[in-house]
Amino acid sequence: MKSQWTRVACAALTVAALGGALSGCVALVGGGAAVAGMSAVDRRTTGTQVEDQGIELRAGNRVSEVIGDKARVSVTSYNRVVLLTGQAGNATDKATIEKLVREQATVRQVYNEIEVVPFTATLGQRSKDTMITGQVKASLVNAKDITSSAIKVVTENHVVYLMGIVTPRESKRAAEIARGVNDVTKVVRLFEVISEDELSSMTPKAAPVTEDQASVN
Repeated sequence: MKSQWTRVACAALTVAALGGALSGCVALVGGGAAVAGMSAVDRRTTGTQVEDQGIELRAGNRVSEVIGDKARVSVTSYNRVVLLTGQAGNATDKATIEKLVREQATVRQVYNEIEVVPFTATLGQRSKDTMITGQVKASLVNAKDITSSAIKVVTENHVVYLMGIVTPRESKRAAEIARGVNDVTKVVRLFEVISEDELSSMTPKAAPVTEDQASVN
């Protein structure tokens, strides 16, 4: 048990450190635009992964142009479904931000979770959210009965949002894992749910071993 939690803690610290290194101290942060490369085991196509990064960049820039420093917003896109988190000073700005994001080409759906409150998120709070995200990711990686690469984790003010393409079993299991992380107050599932048969059709099949290959082995 001790070694298991050690692996989780080490992975969480690594993820959190990377997240802190890649994040910018600006009014608007692109949620997944800082991803260094495309994941070979991502359930999105490579083209969709590129689209998601483009959506985050374009939407982020557009919101920054129009809203400026009147809001602190994070834009996260997964499979062209966009999650908006952060704070806005009034309901009009919140609605405007959503409208600007919906206008971006290829966006399929928008979840607007922006809070209408004064900007209260301190550096300490953002750091805590980053640590929670790292711990949830590490716990997902450590679980042997779930594909962690299929799940995107976003944390805002101790609330964990889960995005991705998963089966009903994976959806339930991921939520259970996230709820088990310290300081998480709520878990919101924004998954695109597919059947086990659909997942099977998406999973690359191993190439058959030829006689020549077998003789070499």
